[in-house]
Amino acid sequence: MNDSNALPAMDRLMAEEVPSDSRQARQLARRQMIAETVMAEGSMRIEDLTERFGISLMTAHRDLDDLVDRGLLRKTRGIVSAAPTSLVEASDVYRSVRQSAEKAAIAEAAFQFIEPGQAIFMDDSTSVLQMAKLVPEKVPLTIITNSLTLMNELKGIRDLSLLGLGGQFHNWCNAFIGRMTTNEISRLRADTLFLSMAAITDDMVFHQSPEMVDTKRAMFDASAKRILLADHSKFERRALYGMVSLSEFDVVIVDDRTPERHLDRMRANGINVVVAPVT
Repeated sequence: MNDSNALPAMDRLMAEEVPSDSRQARQLARRQMIAETVMAEGSMRIEDLTERFGISLMTAHRDLDDLVDRGLLRKTRGIVSAAPTSLVEASDVYRSVRQSAEKAAIAEAAFQFIEPGQAIFMDDSTSVLQMAKLVPEKVPLTIITNSLTLMNELKGIRDLSLLGLGGQFHNWCNAFIGRMTTNEISRLRADTLFLSMAAITDDMVFHQSPEMVDTKRAMFDASAKRILLADHSKFERRALYGMVSLSEFDVVIVDDRTPERHLDRMRANGINVVVAPVT
């Protein structure tokens, strides 16, 4: 199953409307949570899902069959796993509803590092997308991005020079990534880069898509200052492809729900950590 068929399924699942007090609403909410849980874990035993959600094995199978039919999950021999396309990262709609308060707080803290007149790289992440509404406060600016979502958010702002990176478009992230995109980036130089990644493991940033890693790395190499936006959930996830260590960022901005053990370790390793309060 290709990206264009599988990933919009999460959008449809999140967007379905049913009466709020109905059995269908409870069923839909449970299936959304099951999809999120399996995507976060990568794979799980079906029996573990029955315990976590307090449902019967028969109900679990009905829920999972629906999610399998939508192309979000796979089910084999008592194990359910995220379909390869959804394991990458579901979609920008799905990602945008996760840790939204934390992302907003981090974006506000990140915006303090922007000065009028700068050229800024902004990646396709939903954490960086939260910065869009603040941009009018710091114009004139030049913003360079591969995110179609971000381009649409910024296109009407006065005194903003918006450079959209082309290349191969991918539905799952609503952005342009790959070799053509990195070639464009390599011919540019920016004052500051703002980016986020899917996971942080052993104080290194990771993503499940190698093309995404290459695109973000190109932005990283073309920027004088690099700032990472990372809500606390990033420390609980795993992804396959590593990019750079946290120590290579000039600033790492996290929210105040990040466990102290992570904050203490990063500071002990000389990482410049900024903690954003979540309101």
